[in-house]
Amino acid sequence: MTDPPIRSVRAPVVPGRRSRVGLVLIAVLIVGLGLLGRFVLPGAAGDVAGGLLYAALVYVVAAIVGPAASVGRLALVALAVVLGLELFQLTGVPAAISDAFGPARLVLGSTFVVSDLVVGAAGVALMATTDAVLAGPRRAR
Repeated sequence: MTDPPIRSVRAPVVPGRRSRVGLVLIAVLIVGLGLLGRFVLPGAAGDVAGGLLYAALVYVVAAIVGPAASVGRLALVALAVVLGLELFQLTGVPAAISDAFGPARLVLGSTFVVSDLVVGAAGVALMATTDAVLAGPRRAR
């Protein structure tokens, strides 16, 4: 009697779908770079690098939630979140939360700065472009 063939336990690869495991690893890398940059880069350079990485992280988190979503849809979601959080700073609520719990400043920010809108949009655009190039034409729509 022969043994039955061994079946693979791997999940099937779905064309056009991102790997959540890969995305989580990218998110961890972005957080690490962001924290490193915050303590290594001085002044405006640190602010810009942090803003770009923050926007990239929001894009990656959106991709983790919807790994089969198009680049355009992820970019719109990430842009809405990044710009929404920046505009939320106009209310003073993020500053109050950050004063009460310091680490919240890394997520919510504290004060509104117009240039952060541009940096956030640039970060989303860079991440979307990278995603589109890596994915090829099948997911870039």
